[in-house]
This record gives sequence, C-alpha cells and structure tokens, in this order.
Amino acid sequence: MENSFVLALDQGTTSSRSIIFDSKGQAVAKAQQEFEQIFPQPGWVEHDAGEIWETQLNTARDALEKAELSPFNLAGIGITNQRETTVIWDRETGKPIHNAIVWQDRRTSDFCSDLREAGHADHIQKRTGLVIDAYFSGSKIRWLLDNVEGARERAEAGELAFGTIDSWLVWNLSGGELHITDVSNASRTMLFNLETLEWDDTMLELLGVPREVLPEVKPSSEVYGDTAVDVLGEKVPICGIAGDQQAALFGQACHEKGMAKNTYGTGCFMLMNTGTEPVVSKNNLLTTVAWKLGDEPAEYALEGSVFIGGAVVQWLRDQLGIIQSAEEIEALAKSVDDNGGVVFVPAFSGLGAPHWDQYARGGILGLTRGSSKGHLARAALESIAFQSMELLRSMTADSGIDLKELRVDGGASLNALLMQFQANVLNVKVVRPTISETTALGAAYLAGLATGVWADQSEIAVNWAIDAEFEPAMSDSDRDRKNAEWDRAVERVKN
Repeated sequence: MENSFVLALDQGTTSSRSIIFDSKGQAVAKAQQEFEQIFPQPGWVEHDAGEIWETQLNTARDALEKAELSPFNLAGIGITNQRETTVIWDRETGKPIHNAIVWQDRRTSDFCSDLREAGHADHIQKRTGLVIDAYFSGSKIRWLLDNVEGARERAEAGELAFGTIDSWLVWNLSGGELHITDVSNASRTMLFNLETLEWDDTMLELLGVPREVLPEVKPSSEVYGDTAVDVLGEKVPICGIAGDQQAALFGQACHEKGMAKNTYGTGCFMLMNTGTEPVVSKNNLLTTVAWKLGDEPAEYALEGSVFIGGAVVQWLRDQLGIIQSAEEIEALAKSVDDNGGVVFVPAFSGLGAPHWDQYARGGILGLTRGSSKGHLARAALESIAFQSMELLRSMTADSGIDLKELRVDGGASLNALLMQFQANVLNVKVVRPTISETTALGAAYLAGLATGVWADQSEIAVNWAIDAEFEPAMSDSDRDRKNAEWDRAVERVKN
C-alpha cells in the first residue's frame, strides 16, 4: 500500500486514543484506553504522565494492527492533546519529577488571585491573550518548581524539561531527541507572546519560570523529526501538533475568518477563527493562536472555555449513580417534558469564560418534592447548552460577527436532545458533520499537509460533510425567559 495514511494521536483528559485516517479523511481504525484520574485533595487533579505515554503507545500499536498496516504505510503522525496539563521531567532519565498537573487543577488559585490583585491582569492579557487563572500552565510550572525538592535549582541548571502533553509525547516518540511544542499549545501557557510568537521574558520573570526548561516552539504543521525505531518498529515522521481545540477548529474546516465550532468533551470549548490578527477580548474570552502552517502567518481564534461539559454526565453516573452509562442520559432526560423548574450549574471547578470565578461551586436550584432524576438529567444536559450560549454571546460582542451556524463535535454532540436545545437557546443553526472525530482529524490534516497527503486547505474542506442540522425551534419569549433563569442561577453559585 502507498504511504498515504496518517496516524493521529488524540491524548485527552480521560483517555488516550489513536485513529488512522486515509487520504479522504475517513477513519480506518481506532483504539482507545482510559487512564486513572488522581484527586490528591479537593480541587487538585493529577495524571500519571508515564501512564499517559503507555496508553498512548498501546493505542497507536493497536490501531496499526486493526488497520492491518505497517509503519511504512504512514505518511506521518499528528498529535493533538489536552492542553495546559503540565509535566516536568528529568532530561537524563526521561522520568517525570511529579504527577502531571491537569488543566482542571485549582491549586494555584491563590497565586493567581495575588497576580490579579497586584494589577497584572491587563498587561498579561495584552501579551498572552489570556486571563489570569489557575487553568493555564505557567502557574503550574511554578508550583512544581517550588514544591518538588530541588526542582528549581535543577531546572535552572538545565537538567529538567517542561512540556504540555504534546511535548511529553514527542519527547517519548523521538527517544528524547525532540523537546518541542507548537504555537497553539505554547499560547496556552501564559508565558507566550501572541505578537512575537516567542516565549515572553517579562512573563517568565513574573511567574518565576526559568527559560532553560522550555521547549522550542514550532509551527503546527511541519516535519519535526522521526520516531525512534523501537516505538513502532520503523521510523515515522512526526509532522503535526495542535492543542485539542485548535485541532478541532481545523478539522471542522473552519479555515475562514468568522467560522466557529464548539466541542462537547469533558469541558466545552468554542472557538471562532479571527484570521491573521489577534482580537483582544473585552468580554473575558481568550485570544489564542489557532495554528501556523509552515512559513505562513499564524492564524488566531477567540475562545471560550466551559470547565464542566460532558463531565456533568460522568458525575451523574459516577457520583450519584442515577445512570449506569453516559449513553443513558438522553433517554432519562426525555422521560420528562421539561426541567420542571430545576436549573443545574455544574461549577465543580469554578466557572470559566466569561465569568472566570475560580471560587464558584456547583449548585442545583429550583428543587421541589416533585423533582425527579429525569428533571436532574435534563437540567444537566441543558447546563451544557446554557454555558455554551454564554460563550457565543460574548464572542459575538467581541468580534462583531453574527454567526450563521455553529459546527459541533465531541461525544455529546451525538445527543440529539442536547443539540436541539443548543440551537434553541442560541437561536443559531447547529451543524454536526459526518465525522465526529474532528479533533483527531485536525491533527491528521496538519500532519498530512506537511507530507503532501493533502495539497492545501481547500482539498481538506471538500472532505467536510453534514450529518445532521438542528434549526432553532423556540419562541423568543421562551428563549429569553430560560436564558434569564440561567443567568440568575449562575449569580447564586458565584464566589
């Protein structure tokens, strides 16, 4: 077989996945493996970085075996990853000095509050496009260097390496030859200058991060190097990297300014392509690098982040036990006509955009004796749509663009009840593509562009096809009432 297949490594918050795509953008094989979620104390979330690498490698090998392909058939490997999750490892041994600190982790909230109170918010936003929050990698690096014995001294001596998960995977794939990241992941650290596309000395000093630990920043699509032979049995080019949400934007073919997508995963992430100029948000959204293709100018996006999206369904399953599997949520929610007055704000890890309240906590309001698990299930699904509604409301205000349609992906986008309710509260058409694996597909496209599997973005856009469309079907008065109820509930759980 010709080497026109691309292996996408999709390293997520709860599982590692590998998908092999052909030159038409169709998935030919996939493998997935979950890994442990570690909660050392309330508000802290960690992963075993060694287990992340192990599960990712296992799924890559499994996918090749399922597809009955050899490494010779791969044009390259593209990587997409949970962003902001922070690993520091020993350059000599390749062993992490501590568990990875996950993007959801809140242990650096007080440090971030101190930065804000010291008046740093405006210039940090201007330099990095980000708000001050424990979500981003910079404060996590600082915590590791200050709380692991000897780490700061070793970092300053050049003995340690920092990476988000993309860097950690590339390091292991290349046998320790490559310590790199791409512009999209770098722009999520609170250490990266959006204008210069380089690490920012002012931010490094402010957060106490030595330059010696940082990876080299690369475009999102170019041949970086090869895998070590013992990884897959033969050398394979590593040639595409993007953070998961930017990869999904690319995989959804939102290549033009003003196009937007929403990914419904553990959290929800809405991104709008704003072209080659960064748009500074006035409504508490993030300005982020979308991607950079080789020598072309970088493209930017406005982003809104919901910390708890599909994770609210996991909570109903694992903590309350009212469903046995996530797939049961739609039927349970449909067992009632409406939410029965119940509003669920799942601020388990604080509130993301546009509120950025790291001290908010979850609340279920409007309960009566008649409230049932069906009402709770419906309110949980509706919470995902309401939080996404807040993001689009802010995005429209910042960009001046009234969205014609919202492209959706991620596991919960397969829930028709949720997608219809999303269209209703947004008053915008919601469009789901035939391929829901758009995050992995975006990573594959970036890798394939670097190796000639696809000639350009227009060739990629042709592959995008519609699976389902959801038209708004709610009166303006009902929409206004429901959105106002949600806004009131959010105010109840803040701080």
